[in-house]
Amino acid sequence: MADLDAEDAKLVTLARSARARTGAPEGAAVRDADGRTYAAATVALPSLRLTAMQAAVAAAVSSGARTLEAAAVVTEEPTVDSASRAAVADLSPDAPVHHADPAGVVRG
Repeated sequence: MADLDAEDAKLVTLARSARARTGAPEGAAVRDADGRTYAAATVALPSLRLTAMQAAVAAAVSSGARTLEAAAVVTEEPTVDSASRAAVADLSPDAPVHHADPAGVVRG
């Protein structure tokens, strides 16, 4: 996480914690324009499926966030899926989406 500023590194840490706490395939965290952070893990229910990023964005929006400054997702997958990127872009098309592996090594 050496390439990230402290606030973006915090997002990776929160995403890692959400993933580890639930045992989910992914964890994600977002920071809104007021500096508030929201973390979530993959939701896989019979009636509801959300990527971790979709869940984190939903938590932010339901708390009143209108824009995002940055986002992070922790996953073993080699790329961030398009649904997760789209959820961030719905609020802030230019917000960076940091992609990290489960050890917290940022891939991009």
